[in-house]
Amino acid sequence: MVQKIAIFQHVPNEPPGYFETVFREKNIPFEYIRLYETNEVPRHQDTTHLIFLGGPMSVNDENEYPWLKQEKELIRRSVKAGQKVLGICLGAQLIASAHGAKVYRFVNETGWSPISRMQNAEGIFSAFPDQFHVFQIHSETFGIPYGGRLLACGNNVRNQAFSCRNACGLQFHLEMTGDIIRDWSKDLGSYQRAKIARDTPRYLAESNRLCRMVAEDFIR
Repeated sequence: MVQKIAIFQHVPNEPPGYFETVFREKNIPFEYIRLYETNEVPRHQDTTHLIFLGGPMSVNDENEYPWLKQEKELIRRSVKAGQKVLGICLGAQLIASAHGAKVYRFVNETGWSPISRMQNAEGIFSAFPDQFHVFQIHSETFGIPYGGRLLACGNNVRNQAFSCRNACGLQFHLEMTGDIIRDWSKDLGSYQRAKIARDTPRYLAESNRLCRMVAEDFIR
């Protein structure tokens, strides 16, 4: 039973997007933890579900952003307590790092790209298509923590989604909306902007459908 979802937001322009749409439709209570304002992770006794969103910083930047260490500690406590944890991009890397996996600079991925569901994928990912397009914007990747399971993989960056007990990490962005895409695209080069504008009508509706599947499974 969902008592309350805590949504950890690292920068103003990386909101939960379509996840919030689903939660509002279903009258699921949630609150934002705006770390870019508070610079600390509060203690939450009434939170049953946690979402960690993306951000431009690295999980390794603990000296510059001390709350990254606090987030990792909270993730470990929450997973151990059986609470559901979902991480998106930076959030996925936080889950991996919190459980001892390495996070490091790798290939830059920006825009829509195809990834594949693992044939032995568990949970909601077992209902995903064999291949699907997702929105990417990252330059780091992560190892799979001990005991974790890879759920989806990509051609350029292999580890795209994984589970670790009751936590799930997504390297890609299922939360995308047209407004978020326009905002994130405005500072890109003309070629990338044009390609994203061309690809978005082809892939956004399916991305929203998959986001809804993940959101409904998360709160089930």
